[in-house]
Amino acid sequence: MPGAWWRQLLSRFDPLPIPDPLWRRALVSCPLARRLDDARQHALRGLSAAFLARKRFHPLAGAVLDERIRLLIAMQACLPALEQGVRSLRGWRELLVYPGEFKVRRSHHDEHSGVVSEADDVLIGEAWERGPLILSLADVQLDLEQPWDGYNVVVHEMAHKFDMLDGPPDGVPLLPDGINRRDWIVAFQRAYDHLSNDVARGRETLIDPYAAESADEFFAVVSEMHWSQPGLLQRAEPCVAALLTAYYGPSSAPT
Repeated sequence: MPGAWWRQLLSRFDPLPIPDPLWRRALVSCPLARRLDDARQHALRGLSAAFLARKRFHPLAGAVLDERIRLLIAMQACLPALEQGVRSLRGWRELLVYPGEFKVRRSHHDEHSGVVSEADDVLIGEAWERGPLILSLADVQLDLEQPWDGYNVVVHEMAHKFDMLDGPPDGVPLLPDGINRRDWIVAFQRAYDHLSNDVARGRETLIDPYAAESADEFFAVVSEMHWSQPGLLQRAEPCVAALLTAYYGPSSAPT
């Protein structure tokens, strides 16, 4: 009869399955998962179980996390991992959840004056390299209620996590053999430059102007669009849309 230490070791590789009633309730609340075909729903269920077994949820500042909301977060986190599999979830363990927006103290360096100042940034999500993923529960719930508005904070932060698997985020995640790295870099750089140019000139853009902040934010923002507004992304940047379909698999959003 194996001891407790052996059962714990086995559980790392064989996560507890998600009970049927809990899974069905979560599907009702998560349109992005509900619209997947049966095969991808089955894969998502397995990935979500692995996510729940490997990640530690920490509710902060009074946030309340029941088993349903933990599963809903796991489902949205694993949705963009469907093609790359469980290995894409590696490299971090902690998930911090605030009730709503949270503040992060940052140092800002003025390149012209050389002055370093500190200020609080108000965020709804953040991903640290080799560190935690941080979420606003209010925004997670809003994304579940408004799944096709182009935004999804969990997908956004998971895109950063994928981007960080090979080092500091640069907008180029670890790519599967079927995607040429040079093709990715050329297409994304061209799209990023185009958006940055339009934002600098005050033009209206189909892609959220926040994506012009940096190459890694561009990747995260268009990842959100792939899952929640793929038609708009296709209109804005068809080459980027095609590469994201190859990387993430087809979007479950209505067309």
